Amino acid sequence: MKRILFVCHGNICRSPMAEFVLRDLVKREKMDEQVIVASAGTSAEEIGNPVYPPAQRTLREHGIDPSGKFARQLTREDYDTYDYLIAMDRVNLRNMKRLFSGDGEGKCFCLLDLTDRPREIADPWYSGNFQDTWDDVYEGCQALMLRLASEAL
Repeated sequence: MKRILFVCHGNICRSPMAEFVLRDLVKREKMDEQVIVASAGTSAEEIGNPVYPPAQRTLREHGIDPSGKFARQLTREDYDTYDYLIAMDRVNLRNMKRLFSGDGEGKCFCLLDLTDRPREIADPWYSGNFQDTWDDVYEGCQALMLRLASEAL
């Protein structure tokens, strides 16, 4: 069993998109009994809010329903709960490691570091471009699926 937590700033755009994309990929590959996926934010400002409407629309355009997801804040306990804590960008990765007092077990990394083109996932809250975010998240989740498939679950 692998437990994966995606992390962005507010947990209303990028990390829930990654959560639902990976859940969809895991289900399609019939690995949903072996992989648990969730998301959180490093900030407290969006706690309790649903997925941001343009992010919801983008997910739904791709056949994924994000209903029932509400933002939550990352906690210290998450480090012990999850096998991978995956950031959408370097600022959130830094904030995660600060909260966890480091990353002694090497659980924290950026999603697109798993791809052939490591980079940050741009925050669509500022760019307004949710399709580009979808493309990046999908690419990263496909790379993560390859990693999961190669591991003994």
